[in-house]
Amino acid sequence: MGSDIGANIRRLREQRGWSQARLAHEVCQAAQVSGEPVGRQEISRWETGKRTPREWLPFIAAALAVSVDALRADLPPAVGSLPTLADFLPEGDPLSPQPGNGRRIGTGQVDDLQQRVHGLRLADDVLAGGDLIRPALRELRSAVKLYREGSFSGDVGRQLLRQIGELAQIAGWIASDAGQHSEAERIYRLGISAARQAEDHTLAGNIAGSLAYQLSNTGRESEGLTLAQAALNDAGADAPPKARALYLDRVAWAHTRAGGTDHGQQAIRALGEAGQALSEDTPGKESPAWLYWVDAGELRVMESRVYTELHRPLRAVPLLRDVLGEYDATHTREMALYLSWLAVALADGGEPEEAAEVAERVITLSADVQSERTAERVRVVLGRLQEYADVPEVAALLEENQAA
Repeated sequence: MGSDIGANIRRLREQRGWSQARLAHEVCQAAQVSGEPVGRQEISRWETGKRTPREWLPFIAAALAVSVDALRADLPPAVGSLPTLADFLPEGDPLSPQPGNGRRIGTGQVDDLQQRVHGLRLADDVLAGGDLIRPALRELRSAVKLYREGSFSGDVGRQLLRQIGELAQIAGWIASDAGQHSEAERIYRLGISAARQAEDHTLAGNIAGSLAYQLSNTGRESEGLTLAQAALNDAGADAPPKARALYLDRVAWAHTRAGGTDHGQQAIRALGEAGQALSEDTPGKESPAWLYWVDAGELRVMESRVYTELHRPLRAVPLLRDVLGEYDATHTREMALYLSWLAVALADGGEPEEAAEVAERVITLSADVQSERTAERVRVVLGRLQEYADVPEVAALLEENQAA
């Protein structure tokens, strides 16, 4: 019965879109106690069944606007339940404030952190993970320390958590690009927790989608698909159009990586829905600043990659040529990545000579980029070209790059 109470608390909380921290605050308000003796950790213990609320049960019910009997009710059998982000939170509570009187944190420090986060994101446009991993981790550790040891108002605390979430997303992306996948996963999970505590469901969806993308690309396709769908589900229909387009793009990629005809069809359907979501974005409509890069061009990039993975070169090649013709050449890593998909699509289309020419550009661009993503794509392209090893242009390329 205790586990049913915990599951009911979690279900009712998530129906309201509340974080565990928000429910803790509401329970203390309902009990009319000061000092907030119930915190996020206690809510987590109740929801996981590690503790039973007992005397707090009437106040939990009041906070959630249900009866105590509703909290004690047996759970109905699970039928097609949607995945949620709650299962992807980190173990323990790395964002739990430490007792003591830390220095007072105000909006000025939060604004400074916001500027540094944005600067790191812009740097990632032109630098690779190997170049940025140290400053990214240093910034993240500093931000978490600031939150844990500082003192601040509730509003400043939420702003600080939001910036930690944004920082975790870009730091996780950088760690993943550097090939540090376990570290990236820990960072992403921390970010999901921070965003959910800040009640920023749009940001939580972005971080979860980033982790889903990594899982899909590192042999954990089933987990990647589950998490990509959870990111979309949890954000809900009220998420900004650009954000929904981004979530749907990642669902499309997760289906693509899962493989099989049905997943391929689901991927193409999600691409269509992403385009529809982006079309609903209107100029002047407020969106989070981190969505600055999501546009029709980015959707074409994902579409071209999906069609490449689905071995449909007649669709992929024109899309990739269109994307590359407009792309900023200073973004070396992305240029190498997109060219790698073009090389594979050309090989699939029976154009090995041109595929070898494009592959040579990929290798040249990747040589000075400290990115595990580009290194992996070089290996994929050379592997794909093995089928055409008797073509002189391909043979010469393969011989020159035997080590790769």
